[in-house]
Formats: sequence, C-alpha cells, structure tokens
Amino acid sequence: MSSRKLSATDGRGRPTTIADVAQLAGVSTGTVSKALNGRGTLRAETRSRVLAAAEQLGFHPNRAAVTLNSGRTYTVGMITTDTIGRFSIPLLMGVEDTLGAGEMSVFLCDARDDRIREQYYLRTLLSRRVDGIIVTGRRSHARPPIGADLPIPVVYAFTSSTDPEDVSVVPDEAGGARKAVEHLLTIGRRRIAHVTGPEHHHSAVVRASATVAGLAAAGLDLVVPPLFGEWSEAWGRHAAKILLGSGKEFDAVFCGSDQIARGVADALRASGRRVPDDVALVGFDNWDVMALACQPPLTSVDMELQQLGRTAAELLLAAINGETPPRRHVHPCRLVVRDSTAAPMLPSSPIAANAEGSLDVT
Repeated sequence: MSSRKLSATDGRGRPTTIADVAQLAGVSTGTVSKALNGRGTLRAETRSRVLAAAEQLGFHPNRAAVTLNSGRTYTVGMITTDTIGRFSIPLLMGVEDTLGAGEMSVFLCDARDDRIREQYYLRTLLSRRVDGIIVTGRRSHARPPIGADLPIPVVYAFTSSTDPEDVSVVPDEAGGARKAVEHLLTIGRRRIAHVTGPEHHHSAVVRASATVAGLAAAGLDLVVPPLFGEWSEAWGRHAAKILLGSGKEFDAVFCGSDQIARGVADALRASGRRVPDDVALVGFDNWDVMALACQPPLTSVDMELQQLGRTAAELLLAAINGETPPRRHVHPCRLVVRDSTAAPMLPSSPIAANAEGSLDVT
C-alpha cells in the first residue's frame, strides 16, 4: 500500500466513502466500521491496515452517523474534587492520552468537595449521554459510590470506591514507601526518621505503617515514632527542629510528601547539617515544583499518576465495550533518585539513569 496521502475526494470530486477504505485495505465495509469505531474483535494487523487506509485516503467517519448507529456519544465525563489540580491534572493527561487515541472527548467537572455539586454534574453528564465516567479526587482514601445502579460504567481513579463491586485504580502507596526505605538501607543509612501528614489522613497512615514495617523487616526501628503533622513546608521545618532537639542521632529522613521534605531540608541546612552527606532525604509525590526546587534536588516516590490515568481510561473503555475489568487495580509507584540521597551505587542495584538526569528505581 502506498504511503502517499490522498485527498478526501476521489478523482471525480466525490467524497471518500467507507467502501473506498474497504477496497484499499482489502476488507469488508463491516470490518472497516469495526476498526474505526473500536468495536468487535479484529486482528491487530487488520485493524492497523484499515486505519492506515483511512489515513491515506483522509477519511473521517461522520461522528453523528457513528453515534446514531452505535448508540454511543464518544464522550466521557470526569468528576474531580481536586480543586488545586495537583493530582487530577496529571491523571487527566493520562486519561486523555488513552481516550484521545480513540477520538473520544472528556468533560471535566470540578465538584469542589461539594456533594450537591457532584450530584448536579452526575445528572448533567447522564443527560449528555456520556459513555462512561471517571471519578477522582485529591485524597486516596475510599469514598462512597457516586451513584447506585447507574446506566453507564464508572471507574474510580486515585480515589477508590467503598463498594468492592466498583472498578477502582489506586496507587500502591505502601509499596512506594517500602521502595524509599529499601533505597535508604541500600545506601547505608540505618538511623532513619519519618515525618508525615495528619495522623487521621489515609495516605499518612499507610505510608508510615509501610515505613515501620520495612525497617522491621531489616531488624531496625525508627529513631523516634513517626512524626505526624501537616502536609506543609512549615511542618517539615518544625519537625526537623523536633528531631534535632530529640538527642537522637539520625542519618536519613523519609517524608510523607515533597512539601514536608523541602521544609526539612531548609531546617537541616540552617542547622549546619548537610544533605545528603550528614542526612539523606526522601520525599513522596515527585512533585516537580517541590522536588526540583529543593536544595539539593529531592529523591522522591512517584505515584505515576499519568500512567494511572491511562490505566483507568483503558479499564473504562473495556467496560464500555461490554468487558468485565478487574474490580481493583493497584498501580505500582517508582522511586526517582536525585542528589538528596546521592551515594556510590552497588553494581547489582537495579537502577538506571533517565533522561532528566535522575535515577529510576523500579
């Protein structure tokens, strides 16, 4: 098949039709319809050949006709409670990566932690006949289902549902904390402290528990019990002062967020402690605004929110197409190693440099 792109009309000025695509691809018009609409079971080679033929002919199916024939609108709603966008924006980017490839549009609705507003958006999306809904937020703890007996599939991303029958995609925060602990042990740190957010916060509790368990597996304890406080730089600075005044020697601090870690770094520097020479420092979230502005640049656990969004969209598409996706998908985190834990690496360590000059630990 020639790679030359043709116009969307034939030599007589007639608009290109689905039959023209079928003839060029050597398949039936029904196969072309399945390939372009993402429906049915086709071999990957056949689907690729049809898409290439459509691209070569400049053929784009009439969306209104496709909607009428398939009963689908090729739209998806996304409801979030993350007003800042710290977590929902990278997740949305991943969702759009996947849905955009299928020429599906996303309606983003910000419920602002308001149940009434959330239900209004739900009714609005249903009235627009979206094919499915993704629900997310700024906290990873489980939330009540957005509705019961809805006529379309719903996937919960980052924020899970309390209903075990709902499809939820969540980050493995405990696994991320274990990777941070293992990394600190690998570079020879043994006197480790943990500073994190509010004691009632799901993420703070999960990350602290995994930190304690990871050290226990190595026969170690935290130098002091986990320091719970706020998700802020101010708390990080205050917590560092508590550690410095405790009389306990420590050579590493694992923080429950990058904001906390940046505050800890500031306080350590002000006290004359060098990072990482005297104290290695690890954060959580891999928020570039914080991690790269920290002095030195911060090693941090990345929840891979963009990839988590892609996974959520893939599961939603599967449900829209009549498949039954797994009810709960726990997405792995990765550790991005930067200068705040710089140390000679062991030859057998499973670490590879990435494009931004940091190291990824998988």
